[in-house]
Amino acid sequence: MDKPIVIITGASSGFGLLSSIEFLKKGFFVVATMRNLQKKENILRQLNNPNLEDSLQFCWLDVTDADSLHAFQATLQTLGRVDILLNNAGFATGGFAEEISISEYKTQFDTNFFGLIEVTKLVLPFMRKQKAGKIMNLSSISGQIGFPAISPYVASKYALEGWSESLQLEVRSFGIDVAIIEPGSFQTNIWSSGKKVAEKSMLPTSPYQELMKKIETRLEKNQASYGDPLEVAKFIVKLATKPSLTRLRYPVGKGTRLTIFLKNLLPWKMWEGIVFKMLGFERK
Repeated sequence: MDKPIVIITGASSGFGLLSSIEFLKKGFFVVATMRNLQKKENILRQLNNPNLEDSLQFCWLDVTDADSLHAFQATLQTLGRVDILLNNAGFATGGFAEEISISEYKTQFDTNFFGLIEVTKLVLPFMRKQKAGKIMNLSSISGQIGFPAISPYVASKYALEGWSESLQLEVRSFGIDVAIIEPGSFQTNIWSSGKKVAEKSMLPTSPYQELMKKIETRLEKNQASYGDPLEVAKFIVKLATKPSLTRLRYPVGKGTRLTIFLKNLLPWKMWEGIVFKMLGFERK
């Protein structure tokens, strides 16, 4: 195949869907993976270009399912080469730490962290053989900043970032680049259909119910100001087409870089005060 090959996980919506379309427009052969292949219509509808469909292959992939990963491995053998891997599959678990079960934490990590590792491990032998490739891991501003009521999601993204650091040091000598993409707040489904809230935190008997209401109110209030996810997709494709990468982390979105900088610069109490004021929390 003459075209560079990109594999995208979680391609049925959000950043994955938009990135699939942008890669196609830039002349890539796109392997769009998703848990539910019926959702491939989401891409075809938005692509609206039959001429590009020949460069698009759909693949069933549930990153938490052993049979699915085995079938995906067979697809890789057929392709024979992988130039770009975009690890995008993920969701967010909400709720307060005291009320979130360990099984819910494990479910979060199975997709956002362990599933990402499984896919990457299958792709790495091809990139090593080629002595080239880019692994692009979709993290979040939450990979560097903790927020209340989403500790499973935050923890999974912190883990992803630490693992990605180690991975880059391991594979750079084989000509492989690793990039961590850190979007801020964008209008995707991660906080709607892509969010699962712990049941206890939604009950009137929860001691955290008022705090949860304040957070939900803040999210709804800010929703109109969230960025266009197409900005992230275009950034990903631009990064993927660079000959090589000079950085590991790439914050994306209005105010994201500044927010991360301030969090790392300010004393904790000052930062805590800023977050509490933003959310309307009281600090005892």
